[in-house]
Amino acid sequence: MARVLVLQHVAAEPLGVLDPMLRRRGHRIRYVNFARDPDASPTLDRYQALIVLGGPMQVGHHHRHHHLLTECRLIEKALHDELPMLGICLGGQLLAHVLGAAVGPCQVPEIGWYRIAPTPATAADPVLHALARPRPVFQWHHWGFDCPLDAASLAESDENGCQAFRVGSNAWGFQFHLELDRRLIHRWLTLPFYRDDLASSGLNKTPIEIQRDTQTYLPETLTLADQVFSNWLNRLDTPEQRLVLSSR
Repeated sequence: MARVLVLQHVAAEPLGVLDPMLRRRGHRIRYVNFARDPDASPTLDRYQALIVLGGPMQVGHHHRHHHLLTECRLIEKALHDELPMLGICLGGQLLAHVLGAAVGPCQVPEIGWYRIAPTPATAADPVLHALARPRPVFQWHHWGFDCPLDAASLAESDENGCQAFRVGSNAWGFQFHLELDRRLIHRWLTLPFYRDDLASSGLNKTPIEIQRDTQTYLPETLTLADQVFSNWLNRLDTPEQRLVLSSR
């Protein structure tokens, strides 16, 4: 059993499908919700893994959102201690930033379903090897990251380059949202903040169009999510737990 620290930025962006996967394996989750407690100062002393979720703020907004500095220190600590780590969207951008990579505005925002493709390094990656071919995934971001120096680039898009990377043997950054299920995507497309963000993005897309694409692409993406997150969760399990899971 592992204790997992989860850094959350807004209520509408939780662990999604990762939450029940963690609990089924007996891991314990502690959410730190910076929207509720922006001055929280968690440590990693009692935790064996770190997950940093998405949010509407950007890496450079630390003067308005001081918790981003706290998060960067936690990421540095997780990297130093070689803890399993996963950064999603903003979390991936913060990981890239800590590693010295460029993080900044995309040429064109990505909101909705966009195709990503594996790189030559993907097939050998212990977590993302399930991405065996180009396929659409759900995105919602205005900023992106370059692949950090000495990291392995694992997924790319024609629009915005690097979409996933691994640094060392334990830390992954994803720009896309594999954690979302149908309920969460519907929630984003109905909440005023997200609807306004989509309307002002200049993408000429409507919530109805994205919902239609979701009907088409989500089933296969949930299968991919189960494979990818299971691979990452394997890094938290003891050999005894892995033996039990393999016998189910």
